[in-house]
Amino acid sequence: MKALNEEERERYQRHLCIPELGEAGQLKIKAGSVLVVGAGGLGSAVLLYLAAAGVGRLGIVDSDVVELSNLQRQILYDTEHLGIVKTELAFQRLHALNPHVELKLYQQRFEKQNALKLMQGYAIVMDGTDNFETRFLINDLCVKSGKPYIYGAINQFHGQVSVFDAKKGACFRCVYPAMPSEEIIAMNKGVGVVGAVPGIIGSIEALECIKILTGIGDPLYGRMILLDGQTMEFREIQIRKQTNCPICAAH
Repeated sequence: MKALNEEERERYQRHLCIPELGEAGQLKIKAGSVLVVGAGGLGSAVLLYLAAAGVGRLGIVDSDVVELSNLQRQILYDTEHLGIVKTELAFQRLHALNPHVELKLYQQRFEKQNALKLMQGYAIVMDGTDNFETRFLINDLCVKSGKPYIYGAINQFHGQVSVFDAKKGACFRCVYPAMPSEEIIAMNKGVGVVGAVPGIIGSIEALECIKILTGIGDPLYGRMILLDGQTMEFREIQIRKQTNCPICAAH
């Protein structure tokens, strides 16, 4: 890849002055390709920070339009955007933020019929979703295709984040082997979230992505960070690969 031009050097100056990162690291970020599934609360923070960081190609998967109740936490959008498709608005905002980033829009749901095709050409898959069904699908396909899955979840004052890669440790199914019951899903639907929580968790997801792209630091393989926003405590738990996991045991 060509060296950074003068405009890029000025734009990323606060990256370039970090000894571990420098221009070599910024070029790795520029060469990166990341698929973000979901452009809501988590996805907003993930997309803004990855675009600002200069990730070369970002894919955005979302089928929704902006609703008024989104605006308490989905910082990509404004009041004037109600009823407009999220992917189109995300493109406008992110392109204005950093025109050097190539943006691919997928105005559709991430489902079994299209998921593998959507993931093709991307090195990392990011979780901006809000349901177990989609997370299981992302995980299973990432295991089969050998790609890292950066996971984030939020609930009220709480959040959790991890990185799953079957080549380096546990997968999502090692932690959550089966879908929750319909009763539990119904209980958790619409429980709400404090708007800043997806910003915190999404920012951590973005940082993990940058670490993986550059090879710097120690990504959250085999570890999960749990946030309690009421006490502002972060707790880390260890995640072990399960030998009987139906998805990753053979990898």
